[in-house]
Amino acid sequence: MSVETIKVGEGEDDMRLDRWFRVHFPEVGYTYLQKLLRSGQIRIDSKRAQANDRVRSGSEVRVPAIVRQPKKAAPGLQAPPGVSKGDRDLIEKMIIFEDEHVLVLNKVFGLAVQGGTGTKKHIDGMLEGMADRFGGERPRLVHRLDRDTTGVLLVAKSRDIAAKLGRTFQTRSAAKTYWALVKGVPKPPQGKIEAALVKASGPDGDKVRKARPGEQDVAMHATTHYSVIDRAARKASWVSLKPVTGRQHQLRAHMHLIGHPIVGDNKYEGDVDMPAENMDKKLHLHARRLVIPHPRGGTIDVTAPLPEHMQRTWDLLGFDAQKFE
Repeated sequence: MSVETIKVGEGEDDMRLDRWFRVHFPEVGYTYLQKLLRSGQIRIDSKRAQANDRVRSGSEVRVPAIVRQPKKAAPGLQAPPGVSKGDRDLIEKMIIFEDEHVLVLNKVFGLAVQGGTGTKKHIDGMLEGMADRFGGERPRLVHRLDRDTTGVLLVAKSRDIAAKLGRTFQTRSAAKTYWALVKGVPKPPQGKIEAALVKASGPDGDKVRKARPGEQDVAMHATTHYSVIDRAARKASWVSLKPVTGRQHQLRAHMHLIGHPIVGDNKYEGDVDMPAENMDKKLHLHARRLVIPHPRGGTIDVTAPLPEHMQRTWDLLGFDAQKFE
């Protein structure tokens, strides 16, 4: 099979391989990328690679030439041309900021951001089917949120803008603030969690856990700052979470590690012994605010209102989100 070798540019240093791949091959879906990685067809400096590997400036990424022919990819890896009126309306309702270059959505609960095994409906595919609405070019995700996490999701309207915003995320110049309801009251009320994480697949799907001695080669450094905003006696706390890094399930795993899992989290013991009756058994984690330099100058500063299930909980516990608008 013919292959292509691409040298990593200086501006792409320390970029995750899956994000680097989206910049260079936006037409190739994440599921197909995973298939290529598992079969060893993608390599970094001749070594087998994983999606979360970091590319380095000057490294050579080997890819099979077939990725240049997306039309030959297996069925289901690409979104169909166009989406239903209902899906278009849903995207329109989620838009909380838009200009010529970027789009910011307030992602709803339970909607996947990207496709995967058994996932046919997702934001990435819906946006691709609406290319006509956004200037004709395929909109590109700049970052991701878990299926059940709600809130601010940044989308670029062009490949160039996506690449620039991606590099900004890599340099940690994006300030992300999440709101969550956690079990109990963390002590001290403000703190920093530094715990490297490793993937740990199980019967309930992908999870992460704290790295153990000897796992340094596969561990992902992760840092989270937290602050208690308000509390309901000793049963639950409204916390502000600010991730320094952006690892899979980072906030969920970190809060579980310090003994205060996020309420409703069915992967990290947050859905048992709910703090109050009549509380929605849904993940109470919301990407509240994003502040990031705009690639064309100025700053993107967007705040997303709470989803309905969290607003009901806030009302139930007597929390006032308007105090922090």
